[in-house]
Amino acid sequence: MESVATYHTRPMSEDWSKPREIDPLADGQVVIDFAIPLAEFPRLRTQLARDQGSARGRIQFHRMANAPVADVSVSAEGMLICQRCMGPLQWSMSGGGSVAMVADAVEADRAPAGLETILAPGHRVSVRDLVEEELLLSLPIAPLHESDDASGCGVTDEKTPAEERNRPFAQLGKLLKRAE
Repeated sequence: MESVATYHTRPMSEDWSKPREIDPLADGQVVIDFAIPLAEFPRLRTQLARDQGSARGRIQFHRMANAPVADVSVSAEGMLICQRCMGPLQWSMSGGGSVAMVADAVEADRAPAGLETILAPGHRVSVRDLVEEELLLSLPIAPLHESDDASGCGVTDEKTPAEERNRPFAQLGKLLKRAE
């Protein structure tokens, strides 16, 4: 007879930043669907031009090799700052992955191979922290408008004609020859 896992979807109307015990979540194979306002992510908020909108997705808790694991899937639309023109840039953030939740370095060493780890001090973790980590990993190092994006920044990579180039040291050679 094949065993079937029972999943319990837990409604999350309470505070997303509240740390929760990871063992009951993993043992109960709890599934949490979420919609968290972007304004509630302190580390992500510093990367955004505006913190409007929300992150939506699902977290499935379970055990793997006796370690508590969270499978996180998230997507959101956010407004970043283009590093070329410093204007607003709409960005689709999405991510997902499995993370072993560990209390310390010893537990991290015992985590299943191939899994990233996230620190869960006292075997507690917040839904917000799990989601925020995935969103941060989905951000580019330097967000830029696409060069062919009509709504982009308008900065082109075309070379400035030679007669318009500013050459501050062009006359330096003549000055040095005079000094000889």
